[in-house]
Amino acid sequence: MLVITDISKTFSPGTVSEKKALEHVSLTLRDGDFATIVGSNGAGKSTLFNAIAGSFIVDEGYIDLDGEDITFEKEHIRSRYIGRLFQDPLMGTAPHMTIEENLSVAFLRASGPSKHIFSRITAKEKQLFRERLSLLHMDLENRMQSQVGLLSGGQRQALTLLMATVVTPRLLLLDEHTAALDPATAEKVLALTKQIIEEKKISCLMVTHNMHQALEMGNRTLMMDAGRIVLDVEGAERAGMTVEDLLRRFAQNAGQALDNDRILLS
Repeated sequence: MLVITDISKTFSPGTVSEKKALEHVSLTLRDGDFATIVGSNGAGKSTLFNAIAGSFIVDEGYIDLDGEDITFEKEHIRSRYIGRLFQDPLMGTAPHMTIEENLSVAFLRASGPSKHIFSRITAKEKQLFRERLSLLHMDLENRMQSQVGLLSGGQRQALTLLMATVVTPRLLLLDEHTAALDPATAEKVLALTKQIIEEKKISCLMVTHNMHQALEMGNRTLMMDAGRIVLDVEGAERAGMTVEDLLRRFAQNAGQALDNDRILLS
């Protein structure tokens, strides 16, 4: 479904600030796979997402989605079929637009060329928005004319999740999308995430700093270090793993122990 072949990216090459962010990364994500990704700051997790989403063009290698080479496709084109959530709840929504307007923009963009940029949302589509919002149990379906800037961080992140999946994406990228939320809200958004992914059978990559989530969510766990994928486990091997097992395997493959308090204390 997603095939990444030997991609690399170096920022500020030839300067004192040179940073090798990705080094010969290869990854195959099958249709319906839900893979969690763990790694320290600077391991390359967000850079990998930026490469897939088209925020920059990789220095070498190829990215293929559903049999189509998207290596050089522009970011705004990829956004029609790749949904993405960021750690910051303020990203991904337009604060001065209403909930309905934000959902409308996301719906029209993801619907592709058949939906003109100036198309109007129908009554049927507005009802779809209300139904999806009601799943949040945040009463947002009754506040569709409210500006998004008036919502709490948790409400905005939940709305962003709906915007990214109101038209089922071919791939969903979740970049620590619950990390900035309070525990209760984070748990609610995470449960909704799992529900939507399972119902729509969306292929997904999710970055998390929580080692337990990394083993419990989805069907596959990846670990990154220094711009490389150093561990990829799934199936029976993953089912029997503990956090301690995961840390031990990381140390063996990376050549060093994981040194990140945020991850270790999670």
